Amino acid sequence: MKSEFIVEKIGGTSMTEFAKVLKHIFNQQHHKVKSPYAPYGRVVIVSAYGGVTDLLLENKKTRAPGLYSYFLKRQHIALQQNKLFNHLKAINKKFEGIGLPLAKANAFIEQRIDELFRTLDDLTSVWATGYIIKENILLAAREMLASIGEVHAAYNTVLILKHYDYNAKFVDLSGIHDHRAKTIDWRINDAFKKLDLKTSLPIVTGYVKGTEGIMREFNRGYSEMTLAKIATRINAAKAIIYKEFHLSSADPKTVGANVAVPVGKTNYDVAGQLADVGMEAIHPSVAKILEAQNITLHIRNTFQPHHDGTVITKHYKGTKAKIEIIAGTRYVSLIEIHDPNMVGSVGFDYTVGAIFKEFQVSYVLKSTNANSISHIVWDKDISKPLIRHLTKSFYQITTHKVAIVSIIGTNIAIPGIMARAATALSRSNINILCMSQSFRQVNMQFVIERPLYTTAIKTLHDDLIINYQNSSK
Repeated sequence: MKSEFIVEKIGGTSMTEFAKVLKHIFNQQHHKVKSPYAPYGRVVIVSAYGGVTDLLLENKKTRAPGLYSYFLKRQHIALQQNKLFNHLKAINKKFEGIGLPLAKANAFIEQRIDELFRTLDDLTSVWATGYIIKENILLAAREMLASIGEVHAAYNTVLILKHYDYNAKFVDLSGIHDHRAKTIDWRINDAFKKLDLKTSLPIVTGYVKGTEGIMREFNRGYSEMTLAKIATRINAAKAIIYKEFHLSSADPKTVGANVAVPVGKTNYDVAGQLADVGMEAIHPSVAKILEAQNITLHIRNTFQPHHDGTVITKHYKGTKAKIEIIAGTRYVSLIEIHDPNMVGSVGFDYTVGAIFKEFQVSYVLKSTNANSISHIVWDKDISKPLIRHLTKSFYQITTHKVAIVSIIGTNIAIPGIMARAATALSRSNINILCMSQSFRQVNMQFVIERPLYTTAIKTLHDDLIINYQNSSK
């Protein structure tokens, strides 16, 4: 039986506009969280303010280097300490008008940054000895750098909420002062056994320190894993993620915020399809946990508090077949393996897969014929050693930078929908290089030339969601 508690996570872009977060998320009058213990009975996990983790590690989209790159090069670390402190102080200043005690907030983050950089100096010294595996030191540095962003945001949130007489509790899972070698689950359990959720409002760091290293597996999706683990720990009635946009029929930045339509209802299968092309409603490993625990997930727009948003459940399937989402990515490449020995052979795919596994390459799509296999892989996973290995192993290797567009829904079993999609693309002079659809009828994927990506998304969205659904009403 589910508890009556709710777990919520606030995204970084939303956190940056904290005056609206305060009004729309923490004020019971203005949002749709209904708890019998209001304003308590909730656990709120916060991300770092928008852009902070990019500054600490690297830009998530462009891969432009952040402070981590200076550690990697062992250069100018002290200068970066001042740069980071000044940046976070500037963020603090923006919240002074809504109740943040500036001197207290600045003193706290200055102390944490000082502790962080002292530890980074120690790591640099250990690294220089050559006795410790380099990869372990680099991972530790990334974990510590990432954690400071969530610690900063969570502490500020508590200070502001206390200004408004909330019984807010700072739950620091970063473990900076706890040197015990404990797992992520242990640290969460240890923190929550001391909390009374009926009478307090825990504000939790999105980062959790653990022996397994939360970034090792989840990288920048770690705060969502924190949500899933806490939801499981307290047997949550539901989980909520607040973002700057609705989970929409297409990326609002691509098709226009006035054109994109909130999805409303979908299932975890669709969430997985989105994650596969980099449009993460939620990290796929997190979705697996919530689905296994039968926890309903709500994706809501922070800035439209009266909108129900999108509800993701385990078993939802649209009663009427329709396209729910047009998604995709332009950051992929095609690797085609052509080899006459494929014809009639057994296990050829296995040989290719073994090479991909050796080089840690995951593919988004695979399309085959008698003597060729086309794999769509992420650009970042293609390397010269990989291509050399494939070239030595097979008759002919071709690589080409491409884009992929996907038609996704809980039930897209619509006769003629593939023909309609192909026709729409052809009207925009877009050739389909290869494609894929599985028997489950939840995702249809088209590989196209990269420069045509935006046009393809807009074309399919207009034809399959706006025009098609309007004509079928």
